[in-house]
Amino acid sequence: MLRDIDIAAYVQKHEGLSLKPYYCTANKLSIGIGRNLEDRGISRDEAMFMFSNDINQAVSDLSRVFGDDFKDLPDKVKMAFIDMMFQLGLGRFSGFKNMIKYAIAGNWKEAARELMDSKYARQVPKRAEENRDLLLSCVPEENI
Repeated sequence: MLRDIDIAAYVQKHEGLSLKPYYCTANKLSIGIGRNLEDRGISRDEAMFMFSNDINQAVSDLSRVFGDDFKDLPDKVKMAFIDMMFQLGLGRFSGFKNMIKYAIAGNWKEAARELMDSKYARQVPKRAEENRDLLLSCVPEENI
C-alpha cells in the first residue's frame, strides 16, 4: 500500500520546489511543486492563506521599522501603514523616513502630508488619500 508521504516525496523528486514563479517544461507559469498557475491557478482558500501570511509579514516588517512604538500607534494608523507596507514592501516603505519620524512623534498632520508628497501617492492616488484620511482621523479636533 502506498503511503501519502511516499507519493509526495516521489512526485516532489521529479517536480522540484520553486518558491518563485517559473516556466515549466510545457512553458506554463508554475510555482511551488509544479503548480500550473495558468491552467489550475489557486483556490480561494489558498489565496486567503497567502494573504493572511502577507498581512502577518507586513505587521512584522512594521514592527522592525517602528520597534516597540508600533504597538502604541492608533489602530487607524496601523491600518494605513499595514496597507502601505503590504503594497510597497519593507524597502520602499522604509523610504518614508519623515512620515515614520512624524508618526513616532504622533504628528499625524505632518505624517499625512509626507505620505501625500510621494511617488506612492502619485501612483495610487485614491489609495493614498484613504490612508491619509486614516492618519488625519487621529488628529485631535483642536489641532485641525
